[in-house]
Formats: sequence, structure tokens, C-alpha cells
Amino acid sequence: MKKIIKSHGSLVLVAAFVIILDQVTKAVVRENLSFGESWSPFTGFASFIRIVHWENYGAAFGMFQNGGVVFGVLAAVVTLIIAIYYSRIPHELWIMRIALAMQVGGALGNLIDRIRFGPVTDFIAVGTFPVFNVADASITVGVIILLIFLWWQERKEKTVPQDSELNQQDYAETFFDNQP
Repeated sequence: MKKIIKSHGSLVLVAAFVIILDQVTKAVVRENLSFGESWSPFTGFASFIRIVHWENYGAAFGMFQNGGVVFGVLAAVVTLIIAIYYSRIPHELWIMRIALAMQVGGALGNLIDRIRFGPVTDFIAVGTFPVFNVADASITVGVIILLIFLWWQERKEKTVPQDSELNQQDYAETFFDNQP
């Protein structure tokens, strides 16, 4: 049990936080706003940001509206794959671990809606951008963090000489230093 907590603790904590925040905010919206009803906490910015009770049968941001079952299965499969391989990610790569945990939390948050209600409850409306929820935001931010991290790692690896390059450089320096 200690081994599982050590290897998957951050996954469980981050994903649980996202799921709880997602489910609580969706419940508040379902309880307080009728479907399609809108409310703006910032009256001066009502045309830019508002809370609206909306349902989504597709993917994040309203894409692919008839794919609910497919996205539910996909969320379960991706979550399982991440959970299986999570322990292989070194703890030093904590940014990568958190990014993946955010994606798992978001995927499971929306999967819970699909199982319980059919559609996913969306409620955050910003400008003309499609309505979304905490789970969608967590998935998106997790993907962005992961992509930036992978890009940064790749750049870092290109600037650090590989072992074979170091050996060749050491050999060349030794060879030329020992010439008469």
C-alpha cells in the first residue's frame, strides 16, 4: 500500500481535487440555474464572462456533439493508461506528473457526468468561446503544461552534450594536450 501511495499519491491528490471542484461547481450550477439560464458575477463584464447552465453531449468546448459514449470510453481508457504508466515517471519530473494528474481529474470529472446524467454540465462562458467547465479547463491546462514541459526538456537535452560527445571531447582534448 505504501508503494502505491508513493508512486501514485500526487495523481490521486491532484485528480481528486479537480474532480471535487468540478463536481461541486456543476452541482451548484444545476441547483441554481435552469438550463440555458445565465448569471454574471461581474455585472460590468456580463458580455465577456458569465455563468450559464449548458449541457454538452460531445467533447470539450462543445465539439463532436454526438460522441458522448465514445468520449466516455476514451476518457476511461486514457485514465487507465496514465494510471498504469504513472509510477514509471520519475518523481523529479513532478511537473509532468501534475500535468497528467490534471488531465486524469478532468477526464474523470466529465466521465462522472456522462455516467450520471448523459450530458456533461458546462457553465463557464467567456466571450464568444464555447461554454466549458472546470474539468475541461483542467484537461486543457494539463495538456498545455505537458507540451511546454516536453518542449523545454527537448531543448534542454539538445544543449547538454550526450555521453558519447563528452567522451569524444575528452579524448580529443587528451590527444591534443599530449602531442609534442
